[in-house]
Amino acid sequence: MLRTRIGMLCIVGVFAVTGCKKKDDQKKPTKKPATTKPAPEKKPETKPEAKPDKPAPKPEAKNENLHTEEVSYTAGATTLKGYLAYDKTIKGPRPGILIVHEWWGHNEYVRRRARMLAELGYTALALDMYGDGKNTEHPADAKKFMETVLGNFEEGIKRFKAAHSLLTKHATTDAKKTSAIGYCFGGAVVLNMARLGLPLDGVASFHGSLQSKKPAQKGKVKAKLLVMNGAADPFVPAKSIEAFKKEMKDAGAQFEFINYPNAKHAFTNPAATAKGKKFKLPLAYDKDADTRSWDKLKGFLAGLYPPAKK
Repeated sequence: MLRTRIGMLCIVGVFAVTGCKKKDDQKKPTKKPATTKPAPEKKPETKPEAKPDKPAPKPEAKNENLHTEEVSYTAGATTLKGYLAYDKTIKGPRPGILIVHEWWGHNEYVRRRARMLAELGYTALALDMYGDGKNTEHPADAKKFMETVLGNFEEGIKRFKAAHSLLTKHATTDAKKTSAIGYCFGGAVVLNMARLGLPLDGVASFHGSLQSKKPAQKGKVKAKLLVMNGAADPFVPAKSIEAFKKEMKDAGAQFEFINYPNAKHAFTNPAATAKGKKFKLPLAYDKDADTRSWDKLKGFLAGLYPPAKK
């Protein structure tokens, strides 16, 4: 979802001096020679430095308490590259949260969310659904990556399970307490994992697709569901919302569905607006919806994993 360039400095200097000779071959009053003053030296012209449309975002302050690392793992013959984050000052195991990326792939955005979860006291793993940590800035490539996974969803399930296994085996994770969140494509992934009955306590979807690869069966969904959607998201029409709600009710699932007024697709991603304009897509960042949905997630996770009483 723009860039400015700094103009080059141009310096121009002009000097001019002219004069005339005296005429003394005629008996006429001598005229003073005409003189011209030198043209004043032109001052260097400088173009004002171009300013960005909006001030650059402040860099994220580094939290010295966090341990972060890139991790490699496999699913079949595919090498996957994730990102692990946790607070090293916390003693003992704590709940683990998986984060599934948008259709852009495993990028800095999903890693930032992992750090945010680590600051809340969880062990967070931003997983990789495409392989080799692949990501892109172009929607045509993103669509290809996404469709490759959705076209062979059995492979996608294996990749999710491989990440879940890695997370549960980590020394800082309480293997009996895991949940998953996802954004956009990732929201669809985590909802489908819940439909399959994977061992997750909770699943949260941010502006994710609601369509199912395989509709939930009665009693199959074990995880509590939190679905946060943009009311102005054209990718999630009203009929999809109604169908999802009916599916979950029929399956006996515990779920909460929230529609944020005027929020478009990708409302949690600060880069969404620029990408939307660049590629003419209905994407837009909504600070209010982003803040409210993150606060909702914090409450959702706190309800699943209440802090131990002292």
